Amino acid sequence: MKLSFTKMHGCGNNYIYINCFEQKVTDPEKLSVALSEPHFGIGGDGIILISPSDRADAQMRIFNADGSEGKMCGNGIRCVGKYLYDNGMVGGRTTITIDTLSGVKTLELHVRDGKMQTARVDMGAAILEPAKIPVNMAGSSVIDAPLVVDEKVYHVTCVSMGNPHCVIFVDDAEAFPIHELGASFESHPAFPRKTNTEFVEVRDRQHVRMRVWERGAAVTLACGTGSCATGVAGVLTGRTDRKVEVELDGGKLMVEWDEATNHVFMTGPAELVFTGEIAY
Repeated sequence: MKLSFTKMHGCGNNYIYINCFEQKVTDPEKLSVALSEPHFGIGGDGIILISPSDRADAQMRIFNADGSEGKMCGNGIRCVGKYLYDNGMVGGRTTITIDTLSGVKTLELHVRDGKMQTARVDMGAAILEPAKIPVNMAGSSVIDAPLVVDEKVYHVTCVSMGNPHCVIFVDDAEAFPIHELGASFESHPAFPRKTNTEFVEVRDRQHVRMRVWERGAAVTLACGTGSCATGVAGVLTGRTDRKVEVELDGGKLMVEWDEATNHVFMTGPAELVFTGEIAY
């Protein structure tokens, strides 16, 4: 049996997309591990299934490279929007909705020459209550709070954008030993469901440099929800304005925490890499 797929990326955050309107996938956890492997599979940060939804234009389900299921992916949802638009699945509409495990998200698509180039995603409200993130720390929120990791104290700001994030502001994002310390943050006892961790250098109030360790995927080139969490953390700690450019290893995203609605909006690109078939 052949399985058709499309590989896409948003700022280098690359997933393998499978159209489940037309195909059936069983055991997606195992499939994601196999396909994400770069030497014997296709290679990627995981797989995303695009399926019918009874409350939105489509549903997306995310499975990381280790087989774990994610609730939300900001870069992935833009690629889902591109897939639906470019393949004529939303009737040419540029405002569409995607059903996720973190709720229904609305996308405003920016189109040129009949193809989606970028999208502005309403990511909803940031969650700051520790129990809902979740993080095992006291108080009504976790803002610049001390956390001991590998015998060193770091100051963390914790935010959920439908998935948990731990944002740490550092002096030099390029030099920070993310490969050595990322796993220690991800699996720290303070995070009962593990966490994504962002290491952020503030260049000025409208520009930050961010590197990310994603739970279930390790270091990736970009993280959309992590960029949103970073934008929120920058405001909460007084380091940035409400609209900020987030510079990632794989590209740039614009993040705005709207004061009127309390929603976080993310704007960025989505690009097709290639399509193909693989034995399944």
